[in-house]
Amino acid sequence: MTGEPAGGPDLTGAWTGRFGDEISTEETFGGLAVGVPPEYWVDALTFARDELSCGFFDWLTGVDELDEGFAVVVHVYSLEHRHHLLVRTRVPRRAPVLATATGVYRGAEWHERETAEMFGILFEGHPNLVPLLLPDGFEGHPLRKDFVLASRVAKAWPGAKEPGESGHGAPSRRRVRPPGVPDDWGPDA
Repeated sequence: MTGEPAGGPDLTGAWTGRFGDEISTEETFGGLAVGVPPEYWVDALTFARDELSCGFFDWLTGVDELDEGFAVVVHVYSLEHRHHLLVRTRVPRRAPVLATATGVYRGAEWHERETAEMFGILFEGHPNLVPLLLPDGFEGHPLRKDFVLASRVAKAWPGAKEPGESGHGAPSRRRVRPPGVPDDWGPDA
């Protein structure tokens, strides 16, 4: 990679040398983003830790990409070579299952618990995949884009989006539901 410090590894070359055409690489500000198929997830993280000296685990999260499924992204860092690395994969929406990263980075345990809870992604082999943040009995996965935010239906959204919605004298054209809320949902249904 062009932005590597003197004496640091060629990250793009290292990845393509190890995984070939199975992966994609993209230079980012201050590092490299690598896309891997889900079946190479644990191997890719192990490669980053052992071969590229990325021993510092920073974070793991999910991204709802709608019809494309869910992206799972990990940020790791090399203290030795001072390079950042994003490793990402995508799991299908219908069966969002991915091998756990906890065997490679112990710090991934809580991040995977949160991602499982918020997106509904199952991390196979996780030692304790129990809810972390939401109250007992909570239904759904609130960071999915199709999750209905009940508070937006029960209480009017404070920001006006259409002329007249602010209640400051101008007549309202129609009552608009917040984005993502079906027409047949809530107290007005």
